[in-house]
Amino acid sequence: MNTNDIWDKLGDLSENELVHVITKLFAVYEKRLELNDKDLISLDFFNNLTNVVNETCQCNSNRR
Repeated sequence: MNTNDIWDKLGDLSENELVHVITKLFAVYEKRLELNDKDLISLDFFNNLTNVVNETCQCNSNRR
């Protein structure tokens, strides 16, 4: 897997397409947790997602 290729593809997406990507990722990992509530990969994903959302909200509130 070449993460540079993924970055390039993400950079080409519209805002609506980016929302779709995030929604799809959320659904994929949510389903994994439904099947196994101890799935470490999914738990790690949601932990990282929570951290990123919190950081983004904090940055946005600091700009105001």
